[in-house]
Amino acid sequence: MKELTKAEEEVMQLLWKLEEANVAHLIDEMEEPKPAYNTVSTIVRILENKGFVGFRKEGRGHIYFPKVEKDAYSKFSLTKLMNNYFEGSPKSLLSFFVKKNKLSLNELEEILKEIDKNKKS
Repeated sequence: MKELTKAEEEVMQLLWKLEEANVAHLIDEMEEPKPAYNTVSTIVRILENKGFVGFRKEGRGHIYFPKVEKDAYSKFSLTKLMNNYFEGSPKSLLSFFVKKNKLSLNELEEILKEIDKNKKS
């Protein structure tokens, strides 16, 4: 899987949320200052070339939809982060977040419950 730029990831986040949209709808959902139509259109075409986005023709335009699931890209990004900054160690990654984010005891218990639930699956 290829890594996304910040702009590409912003468009993908919107497509994951909306499930499908044309360029105008994507721009409507963006915060101010809104990018130019041609900018978003170019980003969508790049995402299409990278295999992240598909489309169907509707009238004279296109409706775009994600071809890569958000969970799959999240896993890819987190694995890359873990490998690049935490020597591939999930323990080091989690320890970092526990220390830097000052997680509460309740939050840690929720994480442990999630781990136990995944072990049983």
